Amino acid sequence: MNDLPNRPEPVAEITGLRVEIDGRAVVDGVSLRVLPGRVTALVGASGSGKTTTGLALLGQYPPGARVTGAVRAPAAVGHVPQHPATVLNPARRVSALLDDIARRRVRELPRRERRAAARAHVLRALADAQLPDGAALLGRFPHQLSGGQQQRVVLAQALLLGARVVVADEPTTGQDPLTKSRIVDELKAVAARGIAVVLLSHDLDVVRALADDVLVLRAGRVVESGPPERLWHAPRHAWTRRLLRTRTPVAGGGVPAARESVLRVRELTAFHRDGGRRGTTAAVRVPELGLGAGECLAVVGRSGSGKTTLARCLAGLHRDHDGEILLDGRALPRSLRERDRAQLAAVQYVFQDAHAAFDAYRPVLDQVARTAVRLRGADERTARARALDTLARLGLPADLAGRRPARLSGGELQRAALARALLARPRVLICDEVTSGLDTVTRRGILDVLAGLLRDGDGLSLVLITHDLDTARLAHRVAVLDAGELVELGSAGHVLDAPRHPFTVSLMETTKRPAGT
Repeated sequence: MNDLPNRPEPVAEITGLRVEIDGRAVVDGVSLRVLPGRVTALVGASGSGKTTTGLALLGQYPPGARVTGAVRAPAAVGHVPQHPATVLNPARRVSALLDDIARRRVRELPRRERRAAARAHVLRALADAQLPDGAALLGRFPHQLSGGQQQRVVLAQALLLGARVVVADEPTTGQDPLTKSRIVDELKAVAARGIAVVLLSHDLDVVRALADDVLVLRAGRVVESGPPERLWHAPRHAWTRRLLRTRTPVAGGGVPAARESVLRVRELTAFHRDGGRRGTTAAVRVPELGLGAGECLAVVGRSGSGKTTLARCLAGLHRDHDGEILLDGRALPRSLRERDRAQLAAVQYVFQDAHAAFDAYRPVLDQVARTAVRLRGADERTARARALDTLARLGLPADLAGRRPARLSGGELQRAALARALLARPRVLICDEVTSGLDTVTRRGILDVLAGLLRDGDGLSLVLITHDLDTARLAHRVAVLDAGELVELGSAGHVLDAPRHPFTVSLMETTKRPAGT
């Protein structure tokens, strides 16, 4: 923690901010002083107004918003968004995304020195963002990076800007425990250089380890504020107490009865092609892996370990692989485009970034109902009724479902994504980091929903891709990936409580809450 005896003048300040959309206040009277060298954290449930408040420092507001109050901020404010894919141009390589920013910092140098100096700035920023092997990623496109790698590339962009204020919106979303700890250290180092950090986070362990000041928001208002130690040990508001109480893990799935495999992987080797210029790189190797009916399998590992690549192979979203993926003993086509309607319905995928998975211009209800029409042959009226019923069971009422995606919080949209997949009545549901970036209350709600689906006993099987080992405790079995290799597989109890492989042991050690908690 930074301990400055004479609090300096703020580098940015918000006074009485009120943001209304269609007559509803999403931020209501928020005031905030952003001090150099200090970390100010905004915490609260999805939809509490954290992101709207943070983006106000960049002069960005929702379309059609009515804004009152005062915002003062420097010209250069760095921004690390919650969903990095939304700010990374998919048609440009990582090198191009970063070189454009770096070149601005070397304009005063002689022309012959600029390229080398700009590349040095890029590599330093990538290392500072916990990508020490950044040089190997420069030739890749954003879609060839894991969610965690995308997040760190965006952090490198913010560092390259040399901003006096950095707004970090869920910077540890989708990160494995070791990388999360490193991001905490990096943001501490950013603050130590005199840069103000505004941290918007659902991760209370990260907030406690990193923040100097905490503001708790609910329904657009600040309900409590103070230093993290005081809030953790003596919270005054009921909502703060609820946020802290729901951090306990969901009960695990135990050991399931032996059941016939629904999905099986044989001799799978998945490849990444680095822009077609650097040949082919093996990203994942899984000799054998099975999933039983009604079973939950958690796939864990560090960011970039191949978890998402494996999941995308199962769903037909990554076709560049050898080996077989069998559904009920029959080989599935590698590409989604080659699978028939029954196969598409049988294996459904729920993405980490729910916002990117929805059409921004169509109501969420219409998009959810479309699954029942396309994959189950339902008529429009029946599909709409099924969609409303499923959304309601997942905690999303009709008035919210009728809105466009931008009008829903991350947790609300993640529930809609689950509902859309469930309308296909899948045999296998693949959930890729679906609780990343969610507040403790919403995260617990999503995990309770998944646990309920398993308890229903209708044979639905889950593949849970996660970096969060507390989330992995929901599973019956756990598979551990390291650098694309399957290094350990066993019951959740054995792997998480008595790991055998050195990598799993190290992963468990780094899961301990960050220093200072």
